[in-house]
Amino acid sequence: MIETPYLLFLGDAPDQLAAKVAQGIKDWRPQYALGQFRMEGCKADLKIADMSLAQAKEAGAKTLVIGVANRGGVISQAWKKVLVAALEEGFDLASGLHNLLRDEPDLVAVAESCGRKLHDVRVPSVKYPIANGLKRSGKRCLAVGTDCSVGKMYTSLAMDKVMKARGLKSSFRATGQTGILITGDGVPLDAVVADFMAGSIEYLTPDTDDDHWDMIEGQGSLFHVSYSGVTMALVHGGQPDALVLSHEPTRPHMRGLPGYELPSLEALRDTALPLARVANPACEVIGISVNTAAMSEDEALSYLEGVEKRMGLPTVDPFRQGADRLCDALLAV
Repeated sequence: MIETPYLLFLGDAPDQLAAKVAQGIKDWRPQYALGQFRMEGCKADLKIADMSLAQAKEAGAKTLVIGVANRGGVISQAWKKVLVAALEEGFDLASGLHNLLRDEPDLVAVAESCGRKLHDVRVPSVKYPIANGLKRSGKRCLAVGTDCSVGKMYTSLAMDKVMKARGLKSSFRATGQTGILITGDGVPLDAVVADFMAGSIEYLTPDTDDDHWDMIEGQGSLFHVSYSGVTMALVHGGQPDALVLSHEPTRPHMRGLPGYELPSLEALRDTALPLARVANPACEVIGISVNTAAMSEDEALSYLEGVEKRMGLPTVDPFRQGADRLCDALLAV
């Protein structure tokens, strides 16, 4: 078990989106987010207390969580000095990067000498099966996006929160590092061997009661040439009964791909739904989730109204407005 509360390490994050792991923890488990540690040049800010290692330790923080998701998931040498100092200060370390803590000999040596733990949450702990495509009982909802990091996890968490508040049966199923750090369990999908990715999602979303909904955390995008494989595993392994389209309208191009424009919501609908119906012919698109964080209130409302009129589906920012309307549409499936 990863001990809480956390000191969230933002390192030298170049922008707010690069700190999405820390942001997700702060937004969904604020009781865990004791403070943030930012290095010189960091351009992300969670709007919580900046703390030194000593201050955070005195305040009761137990684990330094690497809250940055950089391209390639690497631990820089600049970070190393802070991570070593954190171990010496008495912190455990937790990370969801592809660059595993346990593969860094200097960190392993310091952790052993200080009696501290290294937690790599992006390491599969189960021998997953190959997907068999058999229909499972219960219901499943998957958020699919026009791009990476557009709010798919926030959508699923917000819907799960509403369902539970209504006394309905619902489970958030984490498939990435941030979701796992928030909930303490899940499948690190992008670290699973390709042939077993869809099977890992079948494993994650087993037979349940007929009135139980699994809210599956989305990953990547069918339109993102770097990460479309994980999305396909979710679309087929998840066998969703419902899809929510997720979008961030202010981006000039796909995340990390300057040469690629974002697809339209219509293109996403017309691509994702036929693929989902391969595994579940009854699947329907039930709503649209828009990340309006970069828009003013008036801009957001105008944009949401326009999309809803154009697409004929309930359209909300679930973090800004709540996910009640999405859940209403879900329960009508």
